[in-house]
Amino acid sequence: MQSKSLDGLFQELLENEPIFKNKEVLRHSYTPDSLVHRDDQINSLASILVSALRGDTPSNILIYGKTGTGKTAVTRHVGIELERKGESLGLSCKVVYLNCEVIDTQYRLLANLTRQFGEDVPMTGWPTDQVFFKFKETIDNERQVVIIILDEIDKLIKKGDDVLYNLSRINTDLENAKVSMIGVSNDLKFTEFLDPRVKSSLGEEEIIFPPYDADQISDILHERAEIAYKPDALDEMVIPLCAAFAAQEHGDARRALDLLRVAGEIAERENKSHVEEQHVKGAQEKIEVDRVIEVVRTLPTQSKLALYSVMLLRNNGYKNVTTGEVYNVYRQLCLQVDMDILTQRRVTDLMSELDMLGIVNAVVVSKGRYGRTKEIVLSVPINSTKKVLFEDYRLKPLEFFKPVLTTQLHL
Repeated sequence: MQSKSLDGLFQELLENEPIFKNKEVLRHSYTPDSLVHRDDQINSLASILVSALRGDTPSNILIYGKTGTGKTAVTRHVGIELERKGESLGLSCKVVYLNCEVIDTQYRLLANLTRQFGEDVPMTGWPTDQVFFKFKETIDNERQVVIIILDEIDKLIKKGDDVLYNLSRINTDLENAKVSMIGVSNDLKFTEFLDPRVKSSLGEEEIIFPPYDADQISDILHERAEIAYKPDALDEMVIPLCAAFAAQEHGDARRALDLLRVAGEIAERENKSHVEEQHVKGAQEKIEVDRVIEVVRTLPTQSKLALYSVMLLRNNGYKNVTTGEVYNVYRQLCLQVDMDILTQRRVTDLMSELDMLGIVNAVVVSKGRYGRTKEIVLSVPINSTKKVLFEDYRLKPLEFFKPVLTTQLHL
């Protein structure tokens, strides 16, 4: 019976007129054929990499800029064109893209690189030196220039820079192949943690990507919307509003594209024939909640315990809770899961950090002769946040915990 009704539901949904032509062009993974407002950066990158088309080793490059400033799109776009040009000239020029947020250890990095050249290396089990030797041996089989793009390179540094040191020295061991690296990062300061020798060889050239302004984001959105949406699917205020929201977020084009896509998805679910201003506002709200939930997922366990203390108080009828009340519940939670109990001052600091991240709203209030305290209000949806907290195995035993409450309700 259930499958029959679901079949009917899917059929009904399929009969709704879609407003998208090609939604994929609004995703981060899409690399457009042309990139507006990034001519200077494209020219800088191309002028450094052209050495590869002469059979020489291009300088290593570090690319900096905040999220959504076009770093990855430009680097991939130039890489694709370089390979294409190399092919037409009969030159072997291979561009390899790796995201260090996913491939975040030196072993995984070297194994992935080796696999890109057709050699089967297990993802664990070999000594790292053996994988590096295999990589060198594999690429040195022919005359070629290999350009390795390491996106979010700062994530790799956190696990040590040995692999970067070895890759930056690799050309001295090669007879036929030549290797060049491009590091891409949102963090302008990450090189401070590098070995000085790695820093000097990796940052031979640097390219900075400034944030987009609202007009530039608007141009990007117009270009993508033409491919993504059917004609006349967008109200005239949709793109300006997406651009304005994203310009507030330091000119983040990714955020703008997400807004434009999610607004369309909301409109489609409502079976509307076009996207309106209200759908963009709904998308902004949804993306913000999703962002905060993702931040909660990455919090240290002690911060999660402090946050869960606020949620338990809220569930027990407390609207504005004080740091003293939070600390009382926090101590009980720590004892329950055998975690170290931090001082009340430290837990108050954790609440300030949660406030800065937009997870709670903490306001200092005066209690007259009893001094001042912080009143804390949750800024995240309880159910989805709770679900994320219990993904952490250390908090899972607390799912049905009932704290002993000793203070008056603050309603």
